[in-house]
Amino acid sequence: MRFLFTARSGLGHLHPMIPTAMAARTHGHEVAFACGESLRAPVEGSGFPFFPVGLDLAGEVDSERLVPELGGLVGKDRAAMYWREIFASREPSRAVPELLDLASWWSPDLIVRDDTTFAGCIAAERLGLVHAAIHTVAYRPLLYQLVAGRLDEQRANVGLQPDPDVLMPFRYLYLSSFPPGFLDAAMALPATTHFLRPSAFDASGAEGLPAWTADLGELPVVFLSLGTIVNHRNAVFATLIRALRDLPVQLIVTVGRDQDPQQFGPQPDNVHIERYIPQTQLFPLCDVVVNHGGSGTINAALTAGLPMVIVPISADQPENAERCAALGVARVVSLDALSEDSAREAVDSVIENGAYRTAAQQLARRAHDLPDVDHAVELLERLFVERRPLVHHRYVPQ
Repeated sequence: MRFLFTARSGLGHLHPMIPTAMAARTHGHEVAFACGESLRAPVEGSGFPFFPVGLDLAGEVDSERLVPELGGLVGKDRAAMYWREIFASREPSRAVPELLDLASWWSPDLIVRDDTTFAGCIAAERLGLVHAAIHTVAYRPLLYQLVAGRLDEQRANVGLQPDPDVLMPFRYLYLSSFPPGFLDAAMALPATTHFLRPSAFDASGAEGLPAWTADLGELPVVFLSLGTIVNHRNAVFATLIRALRDLPVQLIVTVGRDQDPQQFGPQPDNVHIERYIPQTQLFPLCDVVVNHGGSGTINAALTAGLPMVIVPISADQPENAERCAALGVARVVSLDALSEDSAREAVDSVIENGAYRTAAQQLARRAHDLPDVDHAVELLERLFVERRPLVHHRYVPQ
């Protein structure tokens, strides 16, 4: 079979899809990706054909150029605007026609999308194909209701009937690699949700562990990252680096492939600033992860059993931070309360209080008991054959 994967620009949306794509290829299926041009190198570096499709909004700066109103918003208000104006409007307006054109000659049998890429399910329904979503951001039902009208406009553009109950995004299959215990039991996920053992992937380039990681010594290792979307927040980086470099820790900072580590000036010997290090290789060396609350980062940290300090900035990060705090796996420092003192106190407390690490390790153990990514391919194959929603009757959030 031919599987067409599609994701919006940003490694945080692409990387969660790669394990399923690799497993499908191993099972003998033909797999290709349709994404913004900035993802060409990591897609082709992972061995898949790449088709440029849609807008290429690789970061917050690009998004604010497209929708200037985003510039004055933060937190949940920013997320609502982003979903309405970008996820459900600008991006599918561009990508749906291009996906339909691609399908006219590449002829996919089904479409797999990251769960913010609505163009994938709209194009699939216009083509009469079944489709699946991969869980890449926090599931927030209120946002789906917020964009229902915009999605119906996109459906109407290609001759589809309205979908007032917003059933389309998860109509057939929703694959989640988030630890079940992480999700709020009060928030019912779609009935088509199936859980998988996390298969973190982040090695879409040539980077590996730097040689200096072999000599980190006995001090606690603190890893600082703002992911790949909000990593231009250099003032946040600078505050956190100043706060943590004088602690008795080894501080490892990754600023992103598109940032210059030298911009933060000379650092003491216990501070190591790099563009990019695959987290899956680095996490076994770490004790605490300081981050922005992005879904990919927190999922990888929890899978590794690592506690966190979270400074949420936008998108799903506030909801992720709230949930991590409720589960006792992280301390949260709001962006408006961020200072050298608040950051230093939060990291100190997570290092000293072993309860944070114990809670994270409990979630990690539960995650490792789930079916592996081969099960995802079995579900996709079954979906193609049965062409009906794959309801998971055994799912009980807890």
